[in-house]
Amino acid sequence: MISINNLTVSFGGFLLFDQVNFHINDDDRIGLVGRNGAGKTTILKIISGVTQPSSGKVQMPGELSIGYLPQEMEFSKTTTVIEEAMMAFSYLTDIEKEIEVVNSAIEQRIDYESDEYHKLLIKLNDLTDKFHVLENGNPLSDAERILTGLGFNRKEFGRKRSELSQGWNMRIELAKVLLRRPDVLLLDEPTNHLDIESIRWLEQYLQSFRGAIVLISHDRRFLDSITKRTVEIILGKINDYKVPYSKYIILRKERMEQQRAAYDNQQRVIDKTEEFIERFRYKATKSNQVQSRIKQLEKIERIEVDEEDKSRLFVKFPPSPRSGQVVIKARNLKMAFGPKIIFSNVDITIERGEKVALLGKNGEGKTTFMRLITGDLKPTEGEVETGYNVAAGYYAQNQDELLSKDDTVFDTLDKAATGDIRSKLRDILGAFLFRGEDIDKKVAVLSGGERSRLAMAKLILKPHNLLILDEPTNHMDIKSKDILKLALQRYDGTMVLVSHDRDFLDGLVDKIYEFKDGYVREHLGGLEEFLQRKQIESLDELQIVKQDSQTVKSNDSTAFNKSNNRVNPPGLTYLQQKEIDREVKRKRNSIERCEESIAQLEKRISELEHILSESHNSVSLPEMIKEYELVKSSLDLKFKEWESLHTD
Repeated sequence: MISINNLTVSFGGFLLFDQVNFHINDDDRIGLVGRNGAGKTTILKIISGVTQPSSGKVQMPGELSIGYLPQEMEFSKTTTVIEEAMMAFSYLTDIEKEIEVVNSAIEQRIDYESDEYHKLLIKLNDLTDKFHVLENGNPLSDAERILTGLGFNRKEFGRKRSELSQGWNMRIELAKVLLRRPDVLLLDEPTNHLDIESIRWLEQYLQSFRGAIVLISHDRRFLDSITKRTVEIILGKINDYKVPYSKYIILRKERMEQQRAAYDNQQRVIDKTEEFIERFRYKATKSNQVQSRIKQLEKIERIEVDEEDKSRLFVKFPPSPRSGQVVIKARNLKMAFGPKIIFSNVDITIERGEKVALLGKNGEGKTTFMRLITGDLKPTEGEVETGYNVAAGYYAQNQDELLSKDDTVFDTLDKAATGDIRSKLRDILGAFLFRGEDIDKKVAVLSGGERSRLAMAKLILKPHNLLILDEPTNHMDIKSKDILKLALQRYDGTMVLVSHDRDFLDGLVDKIYEFKDGYVREHLGGLEEFLQRKQIESLDELQIVKQDSQTVKSNDSTAFNKSNNRVNPPGLTYLQQKEIDREVKRKRNSIERCEESIAQLEKRISELEHILSESHNSVSLPEMIKEYELVKSSLDLKFKEWESLHTD
């Protein structure tokens, strides 16, 4: 379907690709892998026609439609969410206009037996068929379903794009790409701005997508879920593996070991042959044997060992100064933006040395809480305090966007550095893979991954005993994520982390705060303990009320059929499905009532604690204590009821 032939790309004398060849078939699911800067994004840009190669060709059928989602893009700020999504159907208008033109041409002709007339009839028939296939259904309903699947609330459909963050605007662009239903999807890190539930929805959609997919992602589980073929870009060449990412890692290691063993064996043969030739070259009695060995040597097809990209990110956080035992203390915290309450009645204590993860879907308040810690925001109610001698380093979710694009890589660090560290800036940049002429590059020309590395390099210029990291692995390649994780495991300070990457979180954190439905709940232990306690298999299900094993939510491609009818799981009748839905609704209502009771009880406990701490009335004190104990017991029972509802 798409053929990439002898592709060569060079920038200012630097060779990015050298005579690269590979093919994309109709139903391929390809993961493009390689370190940041290897050229993955460039490949997608060339296939989509955004960029032209230095030499070589990309061949594809003229009628082939391509949907391309870049990492970053400009967008209109005047349209609403739903208006922008509906622009994805502009191709239907184009076909309608073409049909009108052909109809008009037919009406004006009277040469009914001519070839030209018959060609117009055939073209009209083809256009009409194409229109009916693409138009079949309700475009507005499709747009609403996909926007909802990507995390938008229906109340937000009328919001202007100018009111939304870059991440939410990228979701709109992803929705538009999916709504166009192209023959080929080119997706450059589509999960970077998605929460766990949206990632799960996108996985299900892509698994059912009819067409080819070429995907760049640094999420192992997402790659394994979607791709069946892995194309590795390394040092200007490609290696093509017909397996998903995890199997590619194993096969690549085996291939390299076999290649090196074959090379070593061949070198031993060559060395012995050359030794024989040199030893007996001038002996007449051995001349025939020497000539035979020389010819044998000339015929040997030399085995070459593939070059390996041995560049590695090196991250080591400086020793942290000692802080007080309590690093962060939040009391009776409430945060609201206008009438919208993000969370309320939140009490959080984070102590020295703890590594804490904040989990929950986007919009539940994780980043808001981080900005409350840093002082960027003020709470609506309650207070957030940092402890004695706390020096915080903050990596914002859009940290790479906060870098000045006019500065060079070196200038970025030079402006932030003070004291003796200034003499080590080149070494620090080298540790983050900025070497030689790289340090003179403008930030504007860096890839997303390179900007993320630069922002992380900037973070370690000063010793911090509290790291506040909001999605630090966005844009980072898989190897870099592994190295950053190791550095954070060795870090001796306190850490608060937001991430949707299960592999990154696993083994890194020892406490979890779950942000959900306006509340925050503490879970002691690491990620695996949290998952076991929640009785779920993966973080994908964190935001989803656990249903009966027979219940299937129509989030896959069937949700995009142009029909409003529910698609029942195989083996279930309509009445059975209806009964299951009724039970799920009853359960959801019970959970909501339980959570309302918990909120009221927590509020009363807070009031009683305040009264007890201020009260000097010895007569009423026993009654107050008794009420306090009763309310606490009731709260414990409600929490058990809440957990039971989630595990039944």
